[in-house]
Amino acid sequence: MEKIKPFINNCIESEKGKDFMIVLIVIFIGIGSFFLGRLSKVQNNDIKDIKIEYPTNYQENTSASPIQADLSQIKANIGQNTTQTTIATAKQAGNYFASSRGKKYYTISCSAGKTIKQENRIYFATSTEAEKAGYSLSTSCQ
Repeated sequence: MEKIKPFINNCIESEKGKDFMIVLIVIFIGIGSFFLGRLSKVQNNDIKDIKIEYPTNYQENTSASPIQADLSQIKANIGQNTTQTTIATAKQAGNYFASSRGKKYYTISCSAGKTIKQENRIYFATSTEAEKAGYSLSTSCQ
């Protein structure tokens, strides 16, 4: 202990010694933190693995994973339903529509009317029918 005391006092008093002590303290703190982290790891055998179970009527696609098969089927159904709904609406409604709250009417293909909500739309078969109802053609659609 008598041999170490002068070395420690020398380190504390000199500038290089202070730097050396700071480096040693940082290294010891790092090593201590590492081992404390290792000690904190708990091995609990009570926790079971997550298991995904599919219904008995589930059909697996052999060429793709089950999730990909479901997603592709859902996308196909959405595409069919959207197309069928659009075609049915166009046949029933006509080629022109207007907002129930506005004064302008739009063609089905005009992008200016895309922001009008479906529940606020009024459909017309012809442009003259829309004009008779008091609407004028939007300048964006001309």
